Amino acid sequence: MTALLALPLALLCALPAHAAPFVPASDGQVLATVPARATDPRARELLALRQAWLRAPQDLATAVAYARRCFEEVAAEGDPRFVGHAQAALKPWFSLPDPPVAVRVLRAQILQFDHQFAPALADLDAALQAEPANGDAWAWRTAIQLVQADYAGARRSCAGLAPLAAPLIATACRAQIDAVTGQAGDAAAALRTALAQQPGASAEARLWATTRLAETEERRGDFAAAEAAFRAGLALGLPDVYLQAAYADFLLDRGRPAEVLSLLQDRGKADVLLLRLALAARATGDASAAGHAQALAARFAAARQRGDTSHQKEESRFALGVQRDAARALQLAQQNFAVQKEPADARILLEAALAARQPAAAQPALDWMAASGIQSVALQPLAAALKGLR
Repeated sequence: MTALLALPLALLCALPAHAAPFVPASDGQVLATVPARATDPRARELLALRQAWLRAPQDLATAVAYARRCFEEVAAEGDPRFVGHAQAALKPWFSLPDPPVAVRVLRAQILQFDHQFAPALADLDAALQAEPANGDAWAWRTAIQLVQADYAGARRSCAGLAPLAAPLIATACRAQIDAVTGQAGDAAAALRTALAQQPGASAEARLWATTRLAETEERRGDFAAAEAAFRAGLALGLPDVYLQAAYADFLLDRGRPAEVLSLLQDRGKADVLLLRLALAARATGDASAAGHAQALAARFAAARQRGDTSHQKEESRFALGVQRDAARALQLAQQNFAVQKEPADARILLEAALAARQPAAAQPALDWMAASGIQSVALQPLAAALKGLR
């Protein structure tokens, strides 16, 4: 996988897409049934890579190719099983103290999906020590540092990535940091200029940069520009769970839940999209509301039984927006913000603290807002409302 593909995948570290790693009982055990329709080249490619790995599970190149393709499937469909499938493919090397560099980078991706950020960064640092020009390692390092609000570290990682990536990706890497550190206007301008000046950039690069632009414009309060960017990203026709979830959130915030039901129809396999469907169904009184809520509750309960805590942000939104349990939502949001600190993490903590009428509980998010200098028309009113409760 190139750094270009690693960057969109890295955004998924904020999503509850992790599944407990599944190790097959034998090399020949089927891990997933993949339709090999003649009109679906993505499915055919995945099937071919899986079959090649099953024929030669000890071959490093074959295992790495299949594991990388599994991560692409997570980004496209949000199916958490493929994280476990990637780990299964890497089993012969996964526990080695000094595995091959390609395995180190993939192991870091798996670790960060489980929010094990410290060992993930250690693997990435070791990979870069061995291969300073490893674009995947720089890209994932940037993503983890952003989640941890280590903006200085993220800037250094973007600088390491820049000479290895397409110009549009290099610009977008810097812009995503500027967008959450008080320079949102400059970030949006840089993204617009880069997109205009590089019309020949790949669809994947344009998708990633356009999604960053949409989120930045939304935080700035330019909703027309944000919607145009979201639609431009969707028009590229690439399957991407992150973009669909972000646009669904935009529509929910604009009071357009019926459009979410249409946008995400038959997309409930991914937990993050099922959550948006549940919120939209509740808002519209759709008949699917009860079924969506029941399915989500079961999925979150199963995650807790596995000891998986990577779902806490989404479960907090579910508790607050669907179950109307402010106390539970606040507990989950606090636990989540202790681990990851992106705008969406801050928002659910502020909302839950406000609903529970516990303004002091939101102090970590308020401190993060002050330290980062983030500009957000969604966060600032919540912060003001919380201060009014004191």
